[in-house]
Amino acid sequence: MKIIVTDEVSAEGLALLTQEPRIQLDVKLGLSKEQLLEAIGDYDAIITRSGTNVDKDLLDAGKKLKIVARAGVGIDNVNVDYASSKGVIVVNAPFGNTNSAAEHTLALLLSFCRNVTIANSSLKSGEWKRAPFTGYELKGKTAGVIGLGKVGGRVATRLKAFECEVLACDPYISVKRAHDLGVKLVSHEEIYKNCDIITVHTPLNDETRDMIGPREFGLMKSGVIILNVARGGIVNEQALLDNLLSGKVIGGAVDVWSEEPPKSEHLKQLIACERLVVTPHLGANTFEAQVNVAIDVSKEIINYLDDKPLENAVNIPRFDLALMDQMRPFLNLMSVLCDFGIQLLDGNPEKLTFGYAGSIAHYDCSPLTVCGLSTLLNRMVDQDVNMVNASLVAEQMGIVVEETKSTHADAFSNVLTLVAEGNGKRRLISGTLFEGAPRIVRLRDYTMDFAPEEHMLLLNYSDRPGMIGKIGTIMGIHDINIASMNLGRSEKKGEAMVILSLDSAAPCQVLEEIKAATEATFIKALHMRTGSCTRTCCSRA
Repeated sequence: MKIIVTDEVSAEGLALLTQEPRIQLDVKLGLSKEQLLEAIGDYDAIITRSGTNVDKDLLDAGKKLKIVARAGVGIDNVNVDYASSKGVIVVNAPFGNTNSAAEHTLALLLSFCRNVTIANSSLKSGEWKRAPFTGYELKGKTAGVIGLGKVGGRVATRLKAFECEVLACDPYISVKRAHDLGVKLVSHEEIYKNCDIITVHTPLNDETRDMIGPREFGLMKSGVIILNVARGGIVNEQALLDNLLSGKVIGGAVDVWSEEPPKSEHLKQLIACERLVVTPHLGANTFEAQVNVAIDVSKEIINYLDDKPLENAVNIPRFDLALMDQMRPFLNLMSVLCDFGIQLLDGNPEKLTFGYAGSIAHYDCSPLTVCGLSTLLNRMVDQDVNMVNASLVAEQMGIVVEETKSTHADAFSNVLTLVAEGNGKRRLISGTLFEGAPRIVRLRDYTMDFAPEEHMLLLNYSDRPGMIGKIGTIMGIHDINIASMNLGRSEKKGEAMVILSLDSAAPCQVLEEIKAATEATFIKALHMRTGSCTRTCCSRA
């Protein structure tokens, strides 16, 4: 695997890759966009920080790209949707710099409250002034933390240590999580109305962009302190400047900007404001954090090479790591069902329904659904389809994908079912696990029980004496050995379905002879080529 590193990334953290004989690692810093576009076609993976824009042009030029690894939390500089459409995995390092960002938040807050930056400049210039630098204590203040994830949770804990009352707002966090941190969950408006200090720790997306704007500043009490050490653009910078100038906001700190480096006039005015402590996006800039994020993305690339689950992929459905071992056999079962089932359709399906019955229905089964979808689509289209882009490809093809669940399963503890509909036909196939191995237990209305093999033959005919003998005779004439046979019947002397496992493939000539001899209403040679979905099925961070 060839990997290009385009931004400053810790060499110590990349040691895992430099020591791996299967990897060629090229560090190429300071490339122009044209130079990078020319070079990227030779590489299977790219490791970046925030300095490289992984946009449509770069992804199109990266014909061999399999992984984009962002050595940090944010993925603002990566076009994740377009990467997904091309089947490129995007991984980041969401935990390597959490402590660094949390500590920087408190460093900036304390620097503002105790006038550290301006007092430092004053003393270094030869002055001895104390009264102008009278500060504020954190003890007794009400602090509002918006976003109670890894960084926000650490900030809340540290604010508690300074004897602040901490309110928090995060719609994705449970009451128990807040209780464990010793904070009170409230609404956004309660944060704005009641807090002396407000700090944001959310990702930047359509929901959070300009989340704190003129309306939100209008709800705040006079003398509030504002901090943004998350992502530029979460706090509307013009609104922050206006409220600093009016005195509504007494001060605060900003580490991140909507333009980096800042160029707009209002950003320059904001940075120049004496009551605002500013830094050039240093939240993750500790020696420890830089090593940690490099190690994290290096591990992900090694996991990819070893076909192991990826822990921090951002654009694929994934199981919790604790469930991965028990779910891996079901991924294989789903691949087998779909590899078998798609071969029974004459054309492309219009609708696919994935069913889960039994104890497995208690879990999130979306990774199984997408695994099956990728197996199906790889039989239908020329492009490479995996769990990254399967849903997008199905949507582009106009295929309706549905999922059903039931905690009740008749004869088995767990049953997976695929129903494929198209061209007025409906195909159903169900399977289960027997001692960890896939077994197909139902085809259409027929109860079956067989283990799929590489070469198989399925046929339907009117059940009458001598049919099995005729099939065996024709196979014998052509020197094709029957390894096993499974027979299903709708009723005595009704329609019969036979599944044969063969030691070698049956040529078209043999199929025609069997069809004529048995007057088969349906006959199909099947070739199973199922691969594993576990490479791109990851654990939830």
